[in-house]
Amino acid sequence: MDHAKLAGLQSPDSIFSGLTVDDWGDLTARAVQVSFAKGKEILCQGEAGDGLIILTEGSARVSMLTANGREIVLAYAEPGAVLGEIALLDGGERTASVIATSAGSALQLGRNAFRDFATSHPEFSWSLMQQLARRLRTADQTIESDRAYASGPRLARYLKRLIRKDVESSHRVELSQTELGNFAGMSREHINRQLRSWEESGIISLEQGRVRVLDADTLEEISESES
Repeated sequence: MDHAKLAGLQSPDSIFSGLTVDDWGDLTARAVQVSFAKGKEILCQGEAGDGLIILTEGSARVSMLTANGREIVLAYAEPGAVLGEIALLDGGERTASVIATSAGSALQLGRNAFRDFATSHPEFSWSLMQQLARRLRTADQTIESDRAYASGPRLARYLKRLIRKDVESSHRVELSQTELGNFAGMSREHINRQLRSWEESGIISLEQGRVRVLDADTLEEISESES
């Protein structure tokens, strides 16, 4: 595969997305071409990772095994895909396995060769840091979203507990959203997002920063759901 085609196949989240055609020429000169048959395990989860591969022909399945032995397919790789970069960069174990779903070939780049390339291309090192920062931001946003979703039942249970017994009929919580977040162990952002969602659904109303439960039955159902 020629350098221009490799450059054009890079997705925006590839660590090599910012390379020029000339850069690709230098990079591939440091790599070794390898071939594989259909069904070949190209990378193995749990093994030490001292290199990455760039798929140049064929296709592969990227998957991981959970603790209970269940396989989770993460992606299907096509030519241009960069695989194994996490273990190469941090020196840890492979986080996933890559199995060839057709015969093909790849460029194999070892850690020393990668380091030499990065050293001789300072602009790539900066691009790599930006790419890793974007991935970290995306991961943080995903964790934040998942945590907010999972914390809904917990927040519902706290709201139930906090409804004052002597004003049960009003279903009013005499705590600000910030205080409620502190009590429930959730951030203000989480609280605001969840409460606004419930307000739009008619479950609660927000009155001068206080919470009034409008649909106690639905709140009860939420509180009893799995968190």
